[in-house]
Amino acid sequence: MFKNLNYDLENVVKLDPAARNKLEVLFLYSGIHSLISHRIAHFLYKKRIFFIARLISQISKVLTGIEIHPGAVIGKGLFIDHGNGVVIGETAEIGDNVMMYHQVTLGGTGNEKGVKRHPTVGDNCIIGTGAKLLGNITIGKNSKIGANSVVLINVPENATVVGIPGKVKKIG
Repeated sequence: MFKNLNYDLENVVKLDPAARNKLEVLFLYSGIHSLISHRIAHFLYKKRIFFIARLISQISKVLTGIEIHPGAVIGKGLFIDHGNGVVIGETAEIGDNVMMYHQVTLGGTGNEKGVKRHPTVGDNCIIGTGAKLLGNITIGKNSKIGANSVVLINVPENATVVGIPGKVKKIG
């Protein structure tokens, strides 16, 4: 866990020009606080200790303004910049080195149980402020989602998506 935390801290320092050092990020960045809480809650969730896992995630939401369901699978190096209002659903999967801004939602489109109903985000993606990614869709590696876009479709690797509904504007 501490190896992953060090990686996460280094990634934030690398990506955020306002971050001066890892110690500052550890103590002052709500995105890191929510990620630490999520890693603990996810561990308990995998052990089927659902109530405590959800309790930790809810306390984290109150403290950080970021809601991450303990069932979500998150790779290393996630950077949630500014964070407030971010929602990540139960069956969401996030790859390594993803950067997302405030008010991002990785949400579902229905209330089915026992099925994948949230997005999968590939490695090295950037998700702009206010973007809504909804349903069991896949965002390919190295893609960028523009601010306030509503994405309901699969996105190929190396693509840029903008608009409501989101449309692929550039590949490569």
